Amino acid sequence: MAAWWIWGGALALYAAFRLWYDSWRGPLTKQEIETYMARAAKNSQIAPDRIATVRRFLESDDGREFYMLNLLAAHREPVADPVSGEKRPAADVMKGYTSHFMPALFRRAGHPAFVGRAAGGYVEHWGVEENPGWTFSGIIRYRSRRDMIELATDSRFEPAHAYKIAALAHTLAFPVAPVPIFVGPRVWVGLGLALAAALAQIAVVALR
Repeated sequence: MAAWWIWGGALALYAAFRLWYDSWRGPLTKQEIETYMARAAKNSQIAPDRIATVRRFLESDDGREFYMLNLLAAHREPVADPVSGEKRPAADVMKGYTSHFMPALFRRAGHPAFVGRAAGGYVEHWGVEENPGWTFSGIIRYRSRRDMIELATDSRFEPAHAYKIAALAHTLAFPVAPVPIFVGPRVWVGLGLALAAALAQIAVVALR
């Protein structure tokens, strides 16, 4: 009987995880898009020259997860803190943005899929501008385009966005539609719960 409770509990936890992690609401509706675009037009986080690009991205919504590829070049010299005006390293100032953004991202089942510091300059490039001095890159997983635009147009994050602007000299970001992968949270969370259930069952048997 204990085994049923253990494995049933593990299955229930995995089902709860998938309900949270996966997008179940489908593509954005036309009304939603208009609402979000009206919010975007009033939000300083989205520059006016990017409004049309954002609209096209929302209108082509497939209701699925996607990834945002980010290239960032932080200022190499200390920058002024947006609030105190104190000169601080750009990496420290950037934390004023990430400390607000990351918890909100996680609540919407988003998370970093990859983060790394630049280890050198371009080893291959053509038809693009010269390397502006990228210092690190990151790939962020979003549960849906709805979650992304909710974050991007949330006026509560406008003060935090000032830290990002102060810390970065250059930035580039564009969305990427993922191809099917076999190693990701859906797999390793399931395997982790299965392992925990197996260990719990072994412990119960050993204690009898």
